[in-house]
Amino acid sequence: MRRFTVPSGRFDGVIGGPPCQDFSKARRDKPTGQGLEMLFHFKRIVLEARPSWWLAENVPGVPDMHIDGYSWQRLDLNASDLGMSQRRLRHVQFGAIDYSQLIIDRKKTLGRNPTVLANDSRPLSEIAALQGLPEDFDIPAFTRSALVRAIGNGVPYGLARALAQAVLNRQTGVTLCACSCGQPVTGRQVYAGNAAGSGHLIVKALLTR
Repeated sequence: MRRFTVPSGRFDGVIGGPPCQDFSKARRDKPTGQGLEMLFHFKRIVLEARPSWWLAENVPGVPDMHIDGYSWQRLDLNASDLGMSQRRLRHVQFGAIDYSQLIIDRKKTLGRNPTVLANDSRPLSEIAALQGLPEDFDIPAFTRSALVRAIGNGVPYGLARALAQAVLNRQTGVTLCACSCGQPVTGRQVYAGNAAGSGHLIVKALLTR
């Protein structure tokens, strides 16, 4: 990444997932500083490429990432709010030159299963299924531990699909819910209804204290 450069005006969008370890609540060691460095390089690539939009996925503890010339939107998304059986909270930041925003179509489920991890000990078929992949998903060149790590670090399929659809259908001039759920509000509303997703009421209570 330190040596990587891109031409300007050749890409519609730039998508990235900078390393999350330094920002994760599960981290036990001191931050390496590489997380912040990779956020810097993500911004640099966006400024070099000058795409119409950019999207970065990470854990909720990642710092806000504003990029000159682009709007900024922060979304906290749980896989169980997007039709999946796993509870997996991910954080997304989005920016666009035309100041359009992502509107997330949520299909809430109970989310009975714990989050899939990069060092998950459950059967590989179960890990793949929870991430929305075929149970026999495989990358032949990978060892089993490398495959578990790749699947566990990935964005759940249902969440990725919802984001892709939101990017395709992004809108301008829309007022969104104050809790970062990505749902539109109308009139004098500040928050979407109870269907806004897990954590909505908690965030609402904190913001209105």
